[in-house]
Amino acid sequence: MPATTDRPARTALAAVPRAAPRDLISPRMFNRLVARVMADNGDDRPTAERITDQALAFLAACAANPGAGLAPSPQVDTGWHAFILHTADYAEFCDRLAGRFIHHLPDELGEEDSGAGVPATVAAMRALGLTVDAGLWGAAGECTSDCHQCHAGCHDSPGKPKNRRAA
Repeated sequence: MPATTDRPARTALAAVPRAAPRDLISPRMFNRLVARVMADNGDDRPTAERITDQALAFLAACAANPGAGLAPSPQVDTGWHAFILHTADYAEFCDRLAGRFIHHLPDELGEEDSGAGVPATVAAMRALGLTVDAGLWGAAGECTSDCHQCHAGCHDSPGKPKNRRAA
């Protein structure tokens, strides 16, 4: 699922790398999202906090890289889904951070996914100085190579899982 946006990025992104992703929203909202991830996925609190934190980092990367076709891992996508359910808060977050709405675009049924979104997201997060929780990003989170021939979850890996992209 690629991310898509309505308008060009704002300059507010300069503050993103200095903030922990969870600091991009209020503690109350962070706790609400963690509770939703726990309820929806059956995750324990520490795992749900990691998922929520990485979903916020993913959205920061989307904000800084409009049109890049970034995508979360399946686990991180559950944190994004939890945030989207809070439509007013999510819209305000997108406007404040990116100056535009970050849309969630699901893959079409039967559509082949290139798989490039997750490694590109991990690279974009690292470029912003955001921490990548490798355990939530699969092989792409552990890969530090610039090559795309490792067949360990990268965009050209045979049998890779489907990804969701942001736009």
